Amino acid sequence: GHMQLLGGKEKLGTFLDTLFTTSSKLKGPIKQDVSGLMGQYAHGNEPSHQIVYQYNYAGQPWKTQARVRQIMDEFYSDKPDGLVGNEDCGQMSAWYIFSALGFYPVCPGSDHYVIGSPIFDKATLHLENGKDFTVQTFGNGENNVYIQSATLNGSNYTKSFLKYTDITNGGILELKMGSAANPNWGSAERDVPVTEIE
Repeated sequence: GHMQLLGGKEKLGTFLDTLFTTSSKLKGPIKQDVSGLMGQYAHGNEPSHQIVYQYNYAGQPWKTQARVRQIMDEFYSDKPDGLVGNEDCGQMSAWYIFSALGFYPVCPGSDHYVIGSPIFDKATLHLENGKDFTVQTFGNGENNVYIQSATLNGSNYTKSFLKYTDITNGGILELKMGSAANPNWGSAERDVPVTEIE
């Protein structure tokens, strides 16, 4: 609905670009709880955490990949002040853990986990049902934040999201990473996540 109000996918992408690149200067009364600013995006304000993944809904997942890595690099550290916001029941850490694994549950109640840019070469989730789900990257690195291609359980995978059952059934998501954005991966209409319930 938000995308339709803005005028479609391209307009959503432009709206997000502006949000992340506009001035971070705040006007009006001092906002003590606004932190982790990137443009007017405030990562320290947990209800905003899904915004960076909205590029996938606009068919521009490479922008999610770049911004997710930037947020992990700039707003998290292993120092005492390593979080840019109040932990609030673990949400700051939960965002990082999901994003570091390479996917995030954007919309509560949806079975879609939107794909970002994992920081690990390999991470395995040992699931309660006894199965394992592994995310493995090839060519991953500080500058290689962009997904070039993917396979899920050995088959070519072009969707910019996983379904809950893709994870709980166990298996392996393999991602080839590179330093240049690949606008062809995950951007086709059939490969974009949805929030609409039909």
